[in-house]
Amino acid sequence: MKDKLFTWVDNIFRKVDRSHLRRTKNLRLIPDFKNRRGGKLAYGEWAHVIGIFQTIIYQTLVKKTGNQILDIGCGTGLLGIALEPFVYDGGNYTGIDVMIEDINFCRQNFKMDNYHFIHLDVANPTYASDQSKQLKPWPIADDSHDLLTALSVWTHLSEKDASFYMKEVHRVLKKDGKAIITFFCLDEDYEQSLSKRSDAPGRFHNTNQNDWIFKVSAYGSKNWFTVPSASIPENAIGVTRKGIDELLKSSGLKISQYYPGNWKENPGVFFQDIFVLEKA
Repeated sequence: MKDKLFTWVDNIFRKVDRSHLRRTKNLRLIPDFKNRRGGKLAYGEWAHVIGIFQTIIYQTLVKKTGNQILDIGCGTGLLGIALEPFVYDGGNYTGIDVMIEDINFCRQNFKMDNYHFIHLDVANPTYASDQSKQLKPWPIADDSHDLLTALSVWTHLSEKDASFYMKEVHRVLKKDGKAIITFFCLDEDYEQSLSKRSDAPGRFHNTNQNDWIFKVSAYGSKNWFTVPSASIPENAIGVTRKGIDELLKSSGLKISQYYPGNWKENPGVFFQDIFVLEKA
């Protein structure tokens, strides 16, 4: 009943709110409540995250329009909204996801001719357990994209899958291309944050601090970990800094910029850690 009431109010609010948009044209694309997924349901939080990533994308791209952009794990289009200004003037956006229902929604919500969506028939234990168990390359040409984005994708990949698809990142990027990818990075800041943990909501987010203690090895890995409450490791994956460094080295990528996340109980740009990567 509560969600039905909220959905009704949300539909009215979004309709009225769009009539008041003056300086943020792309917020018209924020979906209704039932199609806001990816750990963020509130309209305000979607708008907040869109603004964060639109800023980081602007800072990352040399060419501000006309870009070829690939969005991995596009979901229902959160980053697709943030990316709209950067594909004006001849650019193209391609979103890929393993969830066919999200791809179908995006095809209906994003009517622009330069927006394209691809369903990847590959299994993920959390999001698409009944699909093909064989890892498949993305149906994307080599050296073809100026920017790749992946919001909370590697936080749901085993070590094997993470390594396979990080090599795909290298393959599809242009020589001077960049990738913006989020992680739960288990680094020194994370280790120091453990002493601050309690059963109360975090200072910088509204979830239990102890929900984000990665102390269970994922499939016996020395660098990939999950949280005790996860029914399967891919529900929440954290990677040690050593693991990330080895992942990037084996993929031919390096770190261009790093934005620590506030999940480690310090001020941060976003909840997860954001890595901007480029070819080594």
